[in-house]
Amino acid sequence: MQLLVVFCLFVVLGGCRHHSKVDIDQISSQGSSQTVKINKKKNLSLRELGYPSVNDGILLERKAYMVSYNSETLIPNWVAWELTAEHADGTWPRDHHYYEDESVPEPRCTMDDYHGIGEMGLSKGHMCPAGDCKWDSIAMSETNLLTNICPQEQGLNSGMWNQIEQACRRWAVKYDIIYIICGPLLYRQEHTTIGENHVVVPEAFFKVILRLGDNPACIGYVMKNGERGKKRNYINSLAQVERITGYHFFPNLADSIRSQIEDNADEDMW
Repeated sequence: MQLLVVFCLFVVLGGCRHHSKVDIDQISSQGSSQTVKINKKKNLSLRELGYPSVNDGILLERKAYMVSYNSETLIPNWVAWELTAEHADGTWPRDHHYYEDESVPEPRCTMDDYHGIGEMGLSKGHMCPAGDCKWDSIAMSETNLLTNICPQEQGLNSGMWNQIEQACRRWAVKYDIIYIICGPLLYRQEHTTIGENHVVVPEAFFKVILRLGDNPACIGYVMKNGERGKKRNYINSLAQVERITGYHFFPNLADSIRSQIEDNADEDMW
């Protein structure tokens, strides 16, 4: 029965290599298309490439990342940042304090909402990870704002999600700069929530990573909240993640580059 449930939740989008997929029909639509312009120049800013469509999200610009915050779910819609080789490591120590984000309206997520979540098997899951922000004290502290956090199953947070974060830092060093967008996925169903403010617990998560230069490539991951395993088994192409999320990622990317990368997703290319 358990295997049947997992299978039913993740069968979608034929043509991917031996990995689980989240059902697009279960996912809330989260965006729409925009125009495309940018070429393959290596050192673009993420702002130049363009952010996903925002819908009703509140855009919050931080030192290291941009977040679209959802005032209904009290978690981010998406978080986006560029990671350079210079910023892939640093000496600033990890900040273990979390902060209520007073820049967003009440009701908002508070630390009280996360009290006792360990008993539910949940943790505070960073979207932009602290490990990407060891280069600056402000950047480090801002990763612990609760608008950058989702309730995330402990097994995913310390397992595959962490594996992908570490891979991104290696790729940033290898390619000088990469562009990352990640966030939660919500099924069309009643959601589990935590705390008095009813912070939504996502059913799944996505992450897309882009590199430019002479050999541009993009890779995506989609995984159920609580999934355990090797990240290679949850690879999706850019086009697949766009279909699942409803977002149009990197909308200013030139058509010639998009056509080259949108259907190819192979870790061996990284």
